[in-house]
Order: sequence, then C-alpha cells, then structure tokens
Amino acid sequence: MSSNRATQPVTNGKKLRVLGVDPAVAGATGYGIVEFEGARPQLLRFGAHRLPKRATFAARLREIHQLISGLVEEFAPDAVAVESVFAALNVKTALRLAEMRGVVLLAAAQAQIPAHSYSPREVKASVSGFGGASKQQMQQMVGSLLGLSEFPESTDAADALAVAFCHAHAARARERMAAATADGEARAPHILQGR
Repeated sequence: MSSNRATQPVTNGKKLRVLGVDPAVAGATGYGIVEFEGARPQLLRFGAHRLPKRATFAARLREIHQLISGLVEEFAPDAVAVESVFAALNVKTALRLAEMRGVVLLAAAQAQIPAHSYSPREVKASVSGFGGASKQQMQQMVGSLLGLSEFPESTDAADALAVAFCHAHAARARERMAAATADGEARAPHILQGR
C-alpha cells in the first residue's frame, strides 16, 4: 500500500468539502463528508444507513434521497462523489443500484451541487494504490488517511469515505493540469517571440 504522503490530496490552500456515497440495494448505503484543506483532511461525519429488510424498494429510494438531501443541506459540500455501478452485477441488481444512484444524483442536482461518479477499481487505486484492494485494506487506508485511532467500523462507510478521497485526488489533479496548461499558454508567446 502507498504511504499517506503519496495519497493525500494537495489542496493549494483552497478548501474542498466532499460528500462521498456508496449506494447499496440490499445492504447499507455508506456516506462520509470530508473537508480537504492543508495537510490533514478533516472528517465531518460518516455512517451507514441500513433500512429494514422488509422495506419496499420505493421506501428505500425515498429514505436514501432524504438522507442525502439532509446531508447536503447540513454540510453544503462542494461536490457529491458516488461509486458507480459494478459491471459484474446481474442485470436486475445493476438496474436497482442504478436507480439508487439516481436518487443520490437527484439530491445533488436539486441542491445544484456537481456530482461525480467513480468506479470501484478507480476508488481503490486512488486511495490504496491498488485497484484490487480488499474492503479491510480500504478501511485501514481511510482510517490512516484521516488520522483515526480506530478504523471506520462499517465497510460501507469506509467505502464512501474512499469515494470522497478519490474525488479530492481527481479534483486536485484537474486543478494542477489547468494551472500547468494556463502557465504553458502564458509562456508560449514569449517562446515564439524568441525564435
């Protein structure tokens, strides 16, 4: 696994608050809000929302929409990051998971907050340096990155926090690329004039 230094997003002094979500059809939907500023990310809240097994799918969709809407209202994140549908799922499960992701994306859209999707492999590679990391390895990495004395008990919550870290890494990479491109464009006229 990578060291903390290699996996910490560089913030360039700009604050970034991310709500990470790991939606689930049958199990618990994980969520985590992390604020990235400076060297150490700050954990604002995390958890796993489990509904009764007898709850209808419509009730599950409504509950998750209310959960995400409430978190968005309370924490005003700069972005919502959601784990995408895993391609190896059977068709029925994949469709239901897509519907669950839909209510998460709807809650973000209603609050006019940008939403981003990341594949499970992308999240694992971003946080642990290995796209095939186990759930336990992800729990350990997330706990270590956040400086927690105990790892997040729920793997669903740890996965959601990992999605938030993945988005922070991607956002910072885009910022660095934009800055490098702008810097390169600013220097280009001088280079051409020197010819």
